[in-house]
Amino acid sequence: MLDWNQIESVFLDMDGTLLDLHFDNHFWLKHVPLRYAEKNGLTTQQALDELVPRFKSIEGSMNWYCVDFWSKELDLDIALLKAEVKHLIQVHPYVLEFLENLEKCGKRRVLVTNAHQKSLSLKMENTPLSGLLDKIICAHDLGIPKEDIQFWDKLQSLENYDPKRTLLIDDNLNALGSAQEYGIKHLLAIYEPDSKAGKKDVEQFKAIHSFNDIMPFK
Repeated sequence: MLDWNQIESVFLDMDGTLLDLHFDNHFWLKHVPLRYAEKNGLTTQQALDELVPRFKSIEGSMNWYCVDFWSKELDLDIALLKAEVKHLIQVHPYVLEFLENLEKCGKRRVLVTNAHQKSLSLKMENTPLSGLLDKIICAHDLGIPKEDIQFWDKLQSLENYDPKRTLLIDDNLNALGSAQEYGIKHLLAIYEPDSKAGKKDVEQFKAIHSFNDIMPFK
């Protein structure tokens, strides 16, 4: 699937790629509606019916990923609520071995995430990922999400890279599409971002079931 001799940099998404998306799906579709319902005298289903259209209306924008935006919008401390269910944060299988092997074969390991800084901090504190990455880049620092082709150009100011010798692994198909349009040559999607949700349609992209599928020098 990959010729590792053609790759210098590996850009890795966080939620759904290195980490199980079950945490985020549970948080936004179960935990937030529960706390929102308690605060506003609603049933959990009424809260969900109100919240889901609000979530979808700004999907893919910077605000969609912004903890501070949703804290203000919903009058809830989203960062605190995330900490309440931090026990659900899980690294996908073979991720740690994969990152260790990348280092052994001299590949640059760069986390490139749309997640807000507060979400990023919580996940780095509750996993061993930070010690296995060469750089962590948050889209909020650039003010533009990965779904926008301009993101990949602006990224050059933080991480100088050759698109033709870069691999992006991401469960976000729109992010993969914008990266492809920009010229990033090596692209992989994830078949099961959420371990509890089954296989995902990855459209035209090649994809992996786990990082064991592409383990360098396995």
